[in-house]
Amino acid sequence: MTFESLALNPFILKAINDSGYTEPTPVQAEAIPIVMAGHDLMASAQTGTGKTAAFMLPALHKLSEPPKGPGKGPRILVLSPTRELAQQITAAATKYGKYMRRAKCVSILGGTPYAVQNRLLSGPVDILVATPGRLIDHMQRGKVDFSRLEMLVLDEADRMLDMGFIEDVQLIANATPKSRQTLLFSATLDGKMAQIAKDLLNDPRRVEVASQQDRHESIEQRIHFCDDLGHKGRILDYLLRDTDLKQVIIFTATKRDADLLAGDLFDQGFPAAALHGDMPQGARNRTLTKLRRGEIRVLVATDVAARGIDVAGISHVINFDMPKQAEDYVHRIGRTGRAGATGIAVSLVSHRDGILLKKISSYTGHKIEATVIPGLEPKSRMREAAPRRGSGRDNGRGNNSGKPGKRFSSEPKHAFGHKPKSAGHSGQARNSGASETGFTGPSERRMQERYNTQPAPNRTGEKRKPATRTQRPQRDGWK
Repeated sequence: MTFESLALNPFILKAINDSGYTEPTPVQAEAIPIVMAGHDLMASAQTGTGKTAAFMLPALHKLSEPPKGPGKGPRILVLSPTRELAQQITAAATKYGKYMRRAKCVSILGGTPYAVQNRLLSGPVDILVATPGRLIDHMQRGKVDFSRLEMLVLDEADRMLDMGFIEDVQLIANATPKSRQTLLFSATLDGKMAQIAKDLLNDPRRVEVASQQDRHESIEQRIHFCDDLGHKGRILDYLLRDTDLKQVIIFTATKRDADLLAGDLFDQGFPAAALHGDMPQGARNRTLTKLRRGEIRVLVATDVAARGIDVAGISHVINFDMPKQAEDYVHRIGRTGRAGATGIAVSLVSHRDGILLKKISSYTGHKIEATVIPGLEPKSRMREAAPRRGSGRDNGRGNNSGKPGKRFSSEPKHAFGHKPKSAGHSGQARNSGASETGFTGPSERRMQERYNTQPAPNRTGEKRKPATRTQRPQRDGWK
C-alpha cells in the first residue's frame, strides 16, 4: 500500500513526499481509511509506530473541504496529556499541512502566557491542540468557540486517565457538537478505557495493530541488580562512559531527584540537563531543542518525558528509578529504538523492585535477563518475594513500619544530593575526587544527612544526634 492509494489530498501527499515517507505504517494503513469514511475510531498501537500521522493526515484531508458552518473556531480539536506530546502533534500538523490553505494550527498549553494564547484564539483556527486543564481555563473565559468543530481526537487517552484528566476530557467533549467525529488512541482499549469510549464515541471501529504488551524487538533490554545506592551510582557512571552511548534519557522517580542528579552529572563533566513538569514551558522547550541539536547528551527526566519525546539520537534509556506502573516502563523504553533504529534500555533494580519486575514481565510477556558488569557484580541475589508486613522493609511505596505512607528506608533514595549549579548546560567537571558512587562527595554526604543513614559530623567535628522525622525540614518532603 502507498499513501497515494489512500486517496489523500494532493497537497498532503506532496508534504508526505517532502518528508521522505513512501509507505504508510500498519496503524496508518488501517486507521486512515476508517477515519476518512467518517467513522469514530478506537485505536491501540505500540509507541513509535506513526500513530500521530494516523489521525493527523485524515484530519488535514477533512480541512481540504469547505467548513460546514460559519465561524472562526477550530474544526479539529486534539487533546494531549502532556505539553511535549502536544508540541509534537503541532509539529506534525505544520509539516503535513504546509501546502494547504486552511490548516492553521494553534497550541494551547500550560506554562504559556494567557495573553499570547488569547491573541491566537481571537483569530481563525483550523486545528487546536491543547492540554485539558489549560483549555478548560479558556472555555470558562469564553475564549473558545466549538460551534463548527467536526473532529475530536483523544491522544494517549490512557495517560490522561492516569493523570486524572478524564473528567476534564468529558467536560470538554460535552461542550462540543454531538455530530462530531471522535477518535481515541490509547495503549489499552479494555477496562476503564472501554467505558470511556462507550460514553464518548458513537459506534466506533476498532484497530489494534500492535498492543503495548508486544516486545520492542528493536530494543535490547537489560537489568542490573544493585546492592545499594553507591553500587547503583557506580554502575550509572560506567554506563555513561560507554563510547557507544550517543544520547540517553535517565528516568527518576521525582522532579527533585531529576534536578539533583542532572546537577551532579553536569558537575562531573557530562552535558546533562533536567526535564520535569515544574519547569517553565520556555525552559522545557529550550532543553528539548538542545537535546535535538545534540548539545545535551544526558537528559534526566521524570515520566513527563515518557511520552511525546521523539528524538532520533536517543540510543539508550536508563531507569535509575523503576516506574510505578508496568505500562510506564513500556513508554519509557519506547523513547529509544524509534523509526527503525535500534536502542538499549537499562534498568537499575534494587532489592525492593522484585514485585514490580514480575509485573513488567507479565505485562510485556518478556523476561528481562540480568546483566553483570565485571568488577561491579552484585553481592546479593534479587529478592522477589513480597516483604513481610511490619518487617521494616517495603516495596518502595510505604514506610519502615510496614504501613503505607511516605517513602522511608535505611538506604537513601539518591546519593546525588547537592543543588545543581547550572543543570541544563554542558560543561566540565569542577569538583575533584569522587565518592563511592563515582560522583561528588559533598552531594552524597548531604543525602546521608537528609536520610540519616549515619550521623554526620558538624562543622566542629562533633557527631550529630540522629534526627527524628518531625525534625526534618519541610523542603525535604517531611512533615
